[in-house]
Amino acid sequence: MQITRKDYIARINKVIDFIDEHLYEELSLEKLANVANFSPYHFHRIFGALIGETLFQFIQRNRLQRAGWKLIENQSKSVTDTAFDCGFSSPSAFARAFKEYYGCSASEYREAKKNTYSNICEMNSNLSILNSKNRKAIEEDSFYFSSVFDNKIHNTIWSLKMKDNKIQTSVEVKELQEMHLAYVRNIGHYKGNPALFEKLITKLCNWAGPRNLLRFPETKMLAVYHDDPNITEESKLRLSIGITVPESTKVDGEIGKMIIPSGKYAFAYFEIDGNQYEEAWNMVYGGWLPESGYETDDRPCFEMYLNDPKQHPEHKHILNICVPVKPLE
Repeated sequence: MQITRKDYIARINKVIDFIDEHLYEELSLEKLANVANFSPYHFHRIFGALIGETLFQFIQRNRLQRAGWKLIENQSKSVTDTAFDCGFSSPSAFARAFKEYYGCSASEYREAKKNTYSNICEMNSNLSILNSKNRKAIEEDSFYFSSVFDNKIHNTIWSLKMKDNKIQTSVEVKELQEMHLAYVRNIGHYKGNPALFEKLITKLCNWAGPRNLLRFPETKMLAVYHDDPNITEESKLRLSIGITVPESTKVDGEIGKMIIPSGKYAFAYFEIDGNQYEEAWNMVYGGWLPESGYETDDRPCFEMYLNDPKQHPEHKHILNICVPVKPLE
C-alpha cells in the first residue's frame, strides 16, 4: 500500500502527542522513530521537513517553555528541581539552554515575573490573552465577582461579569473523566482566523459523519491549544480540533487520536460574539483565577463548543472554557 502525505502527517502527529505525554522522560530518537514506525535515519529527516525544526529543537523548546511556566507557577520549588522535573539531565545543561532561549537565567526570569500576576497568566494561558494592549481589561475593578455554595453538588459556583455587562460567566470546578478525541491538527497562526477553525471542523466532521461518530449532544467538540503564543513562534503554534470518540475508535490519514487527562477543570460558561473570545479568556485567567483558591495544573486547556453559532438567532458562540486546576498551595 502506498504511503501518502496524510499518512506521514498522521505518524508525526502521533509522535507529537507521545512527546506531550512523556515530555519529562528520556526521549531517544530510536524510541520516537518506533512510535512513528519509521527508521531512525529517515524519521529525523521527515520530522524536520514537516515540522520546521529538528526533533531535538522541538523537544528542547517544549521543555523550556514548560520550565518557564513551572518557575512562575511554583515559586517554592528550586530551579534545580524544576530542571529535573522538566526532563533536563543536569542543572548546568538546563542553565545554558534556558539562558540561550530566554536571554536571562532561570532565577532572573523568576524574579522578574513573580510580582506580576498578569505575567503568570501570560505563561499559563495557551491563548495570547494578556498582552500589553489589553491588560486594563483584567484590573480588579473591571469585574463584579460573587460565589455561592450549591448544596446539591457540594461545590462552589462563581459568577463573574464585566462592569459594562458585555460579558458574564459562571464558573464551576468539576472532576472530568478521561476523554478520547479524534482530532485534526493545524500548525501555524490561528488567532483571528475563523475560516481556519471552520475548515478544520468541516474536515473532521466529513471524516466522522460517515463513521457514525457525530452523536450530538453526547459527542463533544473541542479546540485544544498545545502551546503558549507568548513564547512559541506563530509558525509553530499547535491547534487541535477534536471530537470525543469511543476509546476503540480507529483513525487514519490526517485524523489523529489523543487523550484529555482526567482531573479537576474549571468550566467557565460563555455566550459571546465571535470577536469576544480573547475577553472571555481574560475573565477566566485575570478575573476568576486569582480569587478562586486554585492554580492552573499541568494539563492542556481547551474550549468545549456547545452550539453551532450559525443556528443561533443572534449568532452567539456558546461554549465552556476549560482550564485544568488544582488547589492553591
